[in-house]
Amino acid sequence: MSLTLCLIMNNSVTLNQEIDHEVRRFLFLGNGWFPVCPGGQERYLYELTCQLIQEKNWVDLLAFGIPSSTESNSRLTESNSRLRLINLGQPNSPLWKRFTTIRKRFSERGAFKEDAINLHFPLCSFPLLSQLPTNIPVTLTFHGPWALESLQEGESRISVFLKYCLEKRVYQRCDRFIVLSDAFGMILHDNYQVPWEKIHVIPGGVDVKRFQLNLSRQEARAKLNWPQDRLILFTPRRLVHRMGIDKLLTALAQTRSEISEVWLAIAGKGPLRAALEHQVEELNLSNHVKFLGYLPDEQLPIAYQAADLTVIPSQALEGFGLVLLESLACGTPAICTPVGGMPEVIKPFAPECITDSIDADAIREKLESFLNGDLSLPSRMDCRKYAETNYSWLNIAPRVREVLLA
Repeated sequence: MSLTLCLIMNNSVTLNQEIDHEVRRFLFLGNGWFPVCPGGQERYLYELTCQLIQEKNWVDLLAFGIPSSTESNSRLTESNSRLRLINLGQPNSPLWKRFTTIRKRFSERGAFKEDAINLHFPLCSFPLLSQLPTNIPVTLTFHGPWALESLQEGESRISVFLKYCLEKRVYQRCDRFIVLSDAFGMILHDNYQVPWEKIHVIPGGVDVKRFQLNLSRQEARAKLNWPQDRLILFTPRRLVHRMGIDKLLTALAQTRSEISEVWLAIAGKGPLRAALEHQVEELNLSNHVKFLGYLPDEQLPIAYQAADLTVIPSQALEGFGLVLLESLACGTPAICTPVGGMPEVIKPFAPECITDSIDADAIREKLESFLNGDLSLPSRMDCRKYAETNYSWLNIAPRVREVLLA
C-alpha cells in the first residue's frame, strides 16, 4: 500500500485543497503510534487510516510517539496532504503532562471541521471531554475493558476502580460505539451499561497485501534461520498472564514425550518473560522453545508462513484476535481457546480448531490431535481465501466509515 504523509506537530501548516461531497474528514485519537507501539489497537488504527486515506478521505490522527521524521519503516512515509499526524508527546511522560499535552495539541490542530471523531483509548480521551464539539458525532472503538484487563494482571483494587470510573465517564460522552466482536459488545453492555442501540459490531480487518501467502514454508524458514526439519508452532503474544503462554508451555511439555520434534517460537515482550523462561527450564523444554522477543513488523508475515500452526492460548478478554486473521491471510491455520471474540473468527471456517476449554489439558489434546495427524487442518490456500474474502480492509473500512458518519 503506497501512501504519503504530512507530519504536522502543531497548527502552523494549513490545508487548502477542495474536498468533494463524497470525501469526509475524520479525527482519530489513539494511544501509541504503530509500529513504534506494536499493539493490536495501534495496528488496527494504523491500517484503518491507511485504507481511508487510500479511498481519498482525510484523516487527522493524534497519538503518542509519532516520530518527528519519516525514518521509521512505516508505510506512511511520503508527503500526502490528506493525512495529518499530530504528536501528543512521549508515551512514558507523567500522566499530568500527557493530559496537558493532549488538550493543547487538540486545541492547536487548526480550524478544520471534522465530519466525525473516533476515539480509541479512554485515558487519552478523558482530558478532551469538555473540548469535544457537540455538533459532530463521537464514536468510541472499544478495544477492551481497561479496568478488567488491569484486574486480570493483578493491579490494586483502587487502581482498577479509578480506571473503571474514567472509562464510564468517557463512554457517557460518546454517541455510539464500535466493537470488534459480539463478546466485547456484551462486556460493554453488561459492565458499562451502554445501551445496545449504541453498539455496532464490526470485525477487525487485515491488510491482505502485507499479510499474504508468497513464500513456501521452507523459504520462510530460511529467511528467519528457523529449523527446516521440525514441526513449528508460532504464537505472537504479549507476555502477560491473560495471554496463556504458561498454559501452552505446560501443554507442550505433556505432548513432548510423544512428539519430540516440535519447536515453539514465541514472539513478544512483557513482564512475564523471566518467569516463562524459568518455566521452560523446569519443564525441560529448552530445545523445544525459542523466545524471539520483539519481532520486527516486516518479519511477522514471514514468521506466520514459516510455521505449521499458529496457537493462541488466551485465557481472558481477547476481544477479537487480529493475529488469527494475520495468520490465516498468510496461509497458516490457527487454533485458539474459546475466549472472547476468537471463536467468532474461527468457528465459521474451522470449528475443530477451537479447544474445548482454556485449560492446559484442552490445549494439549488439540495439539496432540494436530501432531498425530488426527486433526485435519484447512489448506494454506483455504486459509488465505477465508481471510481475504471476509476480513480484508477493503470490506471492513467502508462499514466503519458508515458508522462513524451515521
